Amino acid sequence: MAHMNATTLRPGISRALFVTAVISVAALAGCAGPHDQLTTGGIPDDYRARHPIIVTEAEQTVDIPVASTDRRLTIAQRDLIRGFAANYISRASGPVYVLSPQGSPNSAAAYQLRNQVRAELAGRGIASSKIVNTSYAAAGAGDAAPIRLSFTGTTAITTQCGQWPKDISNDLTNQNYYNFGCASQNNLAAQIANPEDLVAPRGMTPIDAQRRNNAIQEYRTTTSNIEDVSGGGSGGF
Repeated sequence: MAHMNATTLRPGISRALFVTAVISVAALAGCAGPHDQLTTGGIPDDYRARHPIIVTEAEQTVDIPVASTDRRLTIAQRDLIRGFAANYISRASGPVYVLSPQGSPNSAAAYQLRNQVRAELAGRGIASSKIVNTSYAAAGAGDAAPIRLSFTGTTAITTQCGQWPKDISNDLTNQNYYNFGCASQNNLAAQIANPEDLVAPRGMTPIDAQRRNNAIQEYRTTTSNIEDVSGGGSGGF
């Protein structure tokens, strides 16, 4: 670097300009120093890899509220059973457990409704040989425990949300925080009707030959053009 002295400057250059030039040279010299070894673009930061959706076996349950005075299933209770049966048929082929509570004020009513629940499940396409009646202990003497339907089937799940392993206020890596994307992945997993679609695609359904022929016939016989559809192109704007 050439040696610069304020006393050798031409009269038209002020001392302030000399100081600015020295600072600029120093800044350029600093750019040639060692760089931060962190390369942000090379850091894996995909929330789908951090919270992957996996297909596994899990228990599927539905609770049917039962009052002590119930003697037959209500419309709302039957709707719950229908939804449970449809979920079972699409996801599993093993046994279905009908668990009635014991030791609760509504245990007698639940025991009486159990056969109706069983009949409703059978009427929805579940073989009677796969429906197992059993019971469970209520949490407390005052607990109005429900009838619980349960089966084990394939389901799509991901990691539990709400994990904060790092202090995001002291993280300078310019990455998404760990919990980022977890809720979206959980919502997507819950909305998948058939978890096996994540493993392999389904076979294509047969074509509708009649609908195809109708569409081809309409295409061949239609004589209208763009001008006809738009009103002949008259009228202007």
